[in-house]
Amino acid sequence: MKIGVWILGDQLWEQQAALQSCSQKENLPVIFIESIQHIQTRRYHQQKLVLVWSAMRHFAEELQQKNYTVSYEIADDFAQPLQAWVRANQITELRVMTPSDRPFLHIIQSLELPCKISLVPNNHFLWTTEQFNSWAKNRKRLLMEDFYREGRKRWQILMEGDKPVGGQWNLDKENRQPPKGKLRTPPTQWFETDEITLDVIAKVKSLSVPIYGEVEPFRWGVTRQQALQILDWFIEYRLSDFGPYQDAMVTGEETMWHAMISPYLNIGLLHPLEVIQAAQKAYQQKQLPLNSVEGFIRQVLGWREYMRGVYNYVDVDYHQKNWFNHTKPLPEFFWTGKTKMNCLQQIIIQIQRTGYAHHIQRLMVLSNFALIAGISPQEVENWFHASFIDAYDWVMQTNVIGMGLFADGGILASKPYGASANYINKMSDYCKNCTYSHKERIGKDACPFNFFYWNFLDRHRDKLQHQGRMSFILKNLDKMSAAELQSIRTQAQVWHDNC
Repeated sequence: MKIGVWILGDQLWEQQAALQSCSQKENLPVIFIESIQHIQTRRYHQQKLVLVWSAMRHFAEELQQKNYTVSYEIADDFAQPLQAWVRANQITELRVMTPSDRPFLHIIQSLELPCKISLVPNNHFLWTTEQFNSWAKNRKRLLMEDFYREGRKRWQILMEGDKPVGGQWNLDKENRQPPKGKLRTPPTQWFETDEITLDVIAKVKSLSVPIYGEVEPFRWGVTRQQALQILDWFIEYRLSDFGPYQDAMVTGEETMWHAMISPYLNIGLLHPLEVIQAAQKAYQQKQLPLNSVEGFIRQVLGWREYMRGVYNYVDVDYHQKNWFNHTKPLPEFFWTGKTKMNCLQQIIIQIQRTGYAHHIQRLMVLSNFALIAGISPQEVENWFHASFIDAYDWVMQTNVIGMGLFADGGILASKPYGASANYINKMSDYCKNCTYSHKERIGKDACPFNFFYWNFLDRHRDKLQHQGRMSFILKNLDKMSAAELQSIRTQAQVWHDNC
């Protein structure tokens, strides 16, 4: 019996389960495959392609130096190189760590190879699918806060016995400061490209398939060593002030105090537990502010694990959910950035350059606009998946379909995250240099976020009045005159007709 291991592009860690399942590491046959066919299912950001392929090539080289027998194939599909490799190496069992995304699992299950295929349970997350399902199955409603508290207890993170450090589980109320005054944001840790990455950039430039965004300058890390440097940089220079301004948005500030580690977590260069423990250690040894440390840990231990757990818990048709029956097409400016709405323009152009935007830019500007404007959830999710460097099926289905667009009707979130321009004006400086007025609901100067927001509440009042915390907001509709409400409806329709 001869075992071989296939390492996928988001499993780039030597401790990953398929490699660890093999007792004999020396001369273990390992294969990596760059598939051109696989990237034709949708557009992908060029920087994501460079990140994944360069990280794969670097990891393959690292394993080769550690005496693994590494094959690296660049091919149209996965089946042909796998078949040839299995035969050439006389493999009798192919081991693959179970992929995080359902579509890739289907690819593996459809392969016809002359050997046994064994799926090894994924160890890139803290909770296994079985553990999450066991936690969720008898609950009337899934609440991330309950899940997060259970995770804190299980891994003894920021705990004093069975109580949370500081007496509170969640310090989010301390972490919503608007960006007022002169902010002294820390510099971002970026990297120079090496020869391997330059070769990948040249390959991406030569592709004839539809792609998105700019490929250069490429400044992301592509090795575990660089990913660890990013984590250390965040802990040293950003974590202490991460909390207060984590929701703030400022023109020209691409990264603020954010960690910038999601691309590395999502391809396996970092493991969530080491990230969480590094933040906890910094709190204990450097007396960092608890609100910043807790807020960051909640994103990794709470939100990230919760998103993946829900993704595997819900039905396979979750990606088709459309509770509001929104069918408007995605505006072209989502691809081009050419819009008079300054907030959307600033963020989309940033994404084109880097493949990145932080969580509030994603939720309260991009997703918020798509929600209140009635855009098809499926078109929005496809755009998110195409545009972001950290995008995967398990990431975007729950974050966009569930959290951002409330298209699942409340399976994941307690209420829709819709907001008018007032929120954007409060939490950013975008409105200062915008063609539209954040104060106007109707008229030629009215911000589309305003008339779309009130039109959204009006159109879906019957559904929304049963959602938590929405009844108070809906009462504001009663304060509007019939004439103003009709003007809002008309202006929303005219915008779509002219878009």
